[in-house]
Amino acid sequence: MTAQDCFLVKAGGGLKGAATVPGDKSISHRAVMFGALAHGITRVRGWLAAGDTEASLASVQALGIPIERHGKNDLTIHGGPFLPPGAPLNLVNAGTGIRLLAGMMCGQPFESVLDGSEQLRRRPMKRIITPLRMMGADISGVNDRAPLTIRPAGLRGFIYEMPVASAQVKSAVLLAGLFAEGATAVVQPGPARDHTERMLRAMGADIVTDGNRIVLMPNGELRPLDLTVPGDISSAAFPLVAALLVPGSDITLTGVNLNPTRTGLLDVLRRMGADIAVTETGLEAGEPVGTIRARHSMLKGVEVGGNVVVEMIDEFPILMVAALAAEGETVVRDAAELRVKETDRISVMAAELAKLGANITETPDGFIIRGPQTLKAATVDGHDDHRIAMSLSVAGLVAGGQTTVLDARCAGDSFPGFAETMAALGADISQRALTPP
Repeated sequence: MTAQDCFLVKAGGGLKGAATVPGDKSISHRAVMFGALAHGITRVRGWLAAGDTEASLASVQALGIPIERHGKNDLTIHGGPFLPPGAPLNLVNAGTGIRLLAGMMCGQPFESVLDGSEQLRRRPMKRIITPLRMMGADISGVNDRAPLTIRPAGLRGFIYEMPVASAQVKSAVLLAGLFAEGATAVVQPGPARDHTERMLRAMGADIVTDGNRIVLMPNGELRPLDLTVPGDISSAAFPLVAALLVPGSDITLTGVNLNPTRTGLLDVLRRMGADIAVTETGLEAGEPVGTIRARHSMLKGVEVGGNVVVEMIDEFPILMVAALAAEGETVVRDAAELRVKETDRISVMAAELAKLGANITETPDGFIIRGPQTLKAATVDGHDDHRIAMSLSVAGLVAGGQTTVLDARCAGDSFPGFAETMAALGADISQRALTPP
């Protein structure tokens, strides 16, 4: 058996102090891809150097775009025309990367193939294939999954009424719209992350948002960017929830992205009674940025559904951990999307938390948790899903004894240095290489 990274976690004293979290993953993907499309030199500071974003960067480089690295987190991107890649573009585990890049590649005058890991090949791609074909794109997958083959085709603008709000689908259509004839409009059934619209607008794109309708008119070259990537609120969720659960905790996270399409977890936690204070301090790359302070709190159960689900879709694994400590019943609905993420996050979290003594009722589109529940230490598995591994680690901070989280290397897909950041705040957590018997 080969060695694998694991987290070793013990319950301990309160988390204290201030910290930063890595750059926003969604913005880091877009900074590399959109900078590659721009005419001129884009400079990016605080870029997230993690598994998923590195895959996007490598794919852009494979398309002939020169990118200079200044340390791990600062980039200089020399935008220009793409060149035919010599091999399939490997997006590894990056669902955002493959869906956004698909939209961009539909407008190129050469054939390309987008592929990735076995995990990525299991993720649904029909949601982007269908609207891109409606624009005239020649795109096909293997049973509507990766690898995706894209051949040159003339694109035409159209109006796409999305059946489900999705930032990735919206972005793929809008990016293809940059190369289309005529206007492209996307109509959302509800709010979804708007990083693509904000960044394209900052680059001079003719893009107008009116409620849930976004209209893009292709208008030539995009201007290069000069930006600092704010901290990722999805990464901030882990130390924040840990502080709420561990008695005696009082932490502050600085420079966090406070985009209102991403702050659903903060809203839900406040409804649960969380002691959270948010202060906006400015703008970065068109995104509101600020400070979040969280202190240990007694939580109560809530119902979660509707539009807020899209605003916190990546944070449900850690919400499950918070709900286990809450008094009363927490009910989540309208979250079937969780079943087609890196893993089926509802089933995987329910099964792994059960090893810690939790009792969670699954529903087709969510779950029910009655709390508070007492957790006990155990060995659990991260299932090569970064948000699963980190959520289980936070659960270990309130379980008696030592919890071992196997398959923890994947935390680096979005939060490199997770264990070190948590330990600096006072959590008893370390990352080790473990050789199975």
